[in-house]
Amino acid sequence: MNYRHAFHAGNYGDVFKHTLLVQLLRALQRKEKGFLYLDTHAGRGAYDLSAPPAPAGQSRPPEWPQGIGRLWDAADLPPPLADYVALVRAFNERAGAGRGRLRYYPGSPWFAALARRPQDRLAFWERQPDEAGALRTEFARRRRVTVECGDGYGALRAALPPPERRALVLIDPPFEDQGEFDAVLGALREGLQRFPSGVYVVWYPVTERARAEAFHAALRALAPPPTLGVELAVTADPQVRMKGCGLLVINPPWRFADELQPLLPVLAGKLGIDAGAAARCAWLVPET
Repeated sequence: MNYRHAFHAGNYGDVFKHTLLVQLLRALQRKEKGFLYLDTHAGRGAYDLSAPPAPAGQSRPPEWPQGIGRLWDAADLPPPLADYVALVRAFNERAGAGRGRLRYYPGSPWFAALARRPQDRLAFWERQPDEAGALRTEFARRRRVTVECGDGYGALRAALPPPERRALVLIDPPFEDQGEFDAVLGALREGLQRFPSGVYVVWYPVTERARAEAFHAALRALAPPPTLGVELAVTADPQVRMKGCGLLVINPPWRFADELQPLLPVLAGKLGIDAGAAARCAWLVPET
């Protein structure tokens, strides 16, 4: 695998994913009892946006200006986006950037860590040894946080069911492999067998509508609990390969779908690159 998320850190996909992730964490925290946050493809945890976005000799513009860069100084953000930006600001200052200057961006492990309560437990898995090593350095000597170097799909077998009897599982693979959707489905099948009441979240790119719809159909065939699909399209231009991204949420917290409705048009308006930008939310498997 050659994937390094540093090339994409802070882009529109990260803004979409991390904003919804923070809201899911907040929703689970409405109950006092702690829970396990399990991140199967955690990455290195922290990203320096001032670093070159591509290896020497390659030309690749940074992606964060069209993502977090559009929100950094925005006024009158709705509460979920303001919450997300506040966590980015807290991490950015903690990492050493001057107040008001955006340089450092947190990966999903740090969003979970910044939002965590003492009773919540964090488990991060990362397959690439150098990325896992950087993640261990980030979270050295932190209580109730573990970092494993290994195949994140095996994390569901290793960690579920959790002793807390509550869990939020983020599956956020790089989608470099043609078989990635199949691997995600296999992991979900095992996770739901082991712990059917867990909250499972899957991020995926929208490159071809047919691939996303086939993934949705295969997921429905697993007969999962209530499952919500949320998608953001930043363009309708057929020349753009990756037009957006999506998040599937199995067992979403109570009222999570209703709370998303006013947020989605704001995300599309802030992150879109043309008039074809849109965001939508629909039940793949309805609540009963």
